[in-house]
Parts: sequence; C-alpha cells; structure tokens
Amino acid sequence: MAEIVAEVDRGAGYSMRGLQGRVIDGVGRQIIGGTYAPGDFLPKEAELTEQFGVSRTSVREGMRVLAAKGLVDIRQKIGTRVRQPENWNVFDSDILRWHTEVGRGDEIMRNLVEVRQIMEPAAARLAAGRASMDDLRRMDDALAGMVANATDREGYAHADVEFHLAIYAASHNVLLRQFGSVVADFMYASFTVQQATAADDEVFHEDAETHAAVFRAINGGNGEKAADAMLHVVLDGKNALIKALSEQRDGASTA
Repeated sequence: MAEIVAEVDRGAGYSMRGLQGRVIDGVGRQIIGGTYAPGDFLPKEAELTEQFGVSRTSVREGMRVLAAKGLVDIRQKIGTRVRQPENWNVFDSDILRWHTEVGRGDEIMRNLVEVRQIMEPAAARLAAGRASMDDLRRMDDALAGMVANATDREGYAHADVEFHLAIYAASHNVLLRQFGSVVADFMYASFTVQQATAADDEVFHEDAETHAAVFRAINGGNGEKAADAMLHVVLDGKNALIKALSEQRDGASTA
C-alpha cells in the first residue's frame, strides 16, 4: 500500500518527508531525551513499525538517516545501538531542535555561546579585510532592523541573527558561513531567552550600539578592533543568557 506523504522537512540536509520522517523525528527525540541511553539497543524493526505505524522500509530508511547523524550504529544480525554523545553530529539542525524539544536546550545554548565566543571574533577579523560592498550593505540593513525593532522583541531577535549571519558571510570562509547557517535557528532561540533579562527597551538600543561598533570596525578595515568588538557582543549575550537561564530555573523550582 502506498504510504501517505507528510511534510516534516526540518532542513537538516536529509529528507524528512514521508513516513520515514516519523521514525527519524520520533526515535531521534527519544535518543536525545534519554529514553534510549548510549549503548542501548533500539527496539526491533517489528516493534518500531508498530510504534510509528510505518513499513519496515520506512524504519530502515529512518535508521540510515539517524546513523548518518551519528546517533546510532547499525550492525547486521546484531541490532541498532545508540552511539555515545561525542559521536553525535551536534551541529545537525534536527539534533539541535530535539535538544530543545526534550528540555535540554539550556545545555546546548551554553555550549553554543562558548563556540561563538571562539568563532565570531575570528569571523569579524576576517570580514574586516574581506567584506564586499554587498556584505557591508547587508550588515548595515541588519543594524537598521535592530534599531527599528527595539520595541519588538521578536523582530529584534530576527534582525540580530541576520547581523551575525552577515558577519559570517562577510568572512568569505565557507566553513564559517556554513556554521552560521547551521546554528541560525538556535541563535534565534538563544537571543529570545537572553531578552528575558531586559528591563526596558533601552537595553535593546544599547545592544544595537555594541553591534554597530562591530560594523564600524569592519567598515574601517580594522580586524583587531572588529574582533574585540565582536567578543564584547558575544560576552554580553553570554552573561544575559546565564542570567535568564538562572531566573528560569529559579522560577521553575518555586512554581
């Protein structure tokens, strides 16, 4: 019988269309959430076909995708075992999303901001020597969007992400550009959490100005100044994120 095609595309580089997407999404979330721990064997094909209401073919296709994401190891005549977390492709957009959906987003957000602390100053330094007029225009437009949305937190977060993506693009380093694209959704989630600590709209005007300092340094071709200014931006965001996560945790414990 032909399987009904469902739209579950998450932009992870693998097709999430069709009933195999059900398997990928369901089992992936279970692994990240700890239903199946590293070293555990997943249920047999027959159990998974019943659990997700799909064919054996869909289960096999789903397992192949999860294996490509580094989550499982498939051994003929032995079974499918969950791999250790250090083998997971944590930059995969689905794996990032599943962390959030199972309540482990805080951990990834902290890790992400530490990686950004390393990557983004370097991207800004490269951008100062490589940015084209189009790159500069994109940064300037993103800054204008941040200023224009200082009273609209959702709009501000989108413009903020666009500014950082513009920096990665302006580095003209394909790996840095790819990194920015992969973590864009998670940056948005992180920025949204950080905003929870903002006392008033003035905080957003001040934040926009720290980003503008990065732009001015890049526009002036000063790589070291651009790197320093970007590090300041990331560290400010890191402090706001830690504060927001702490307040969320304290609020949850007293609820």
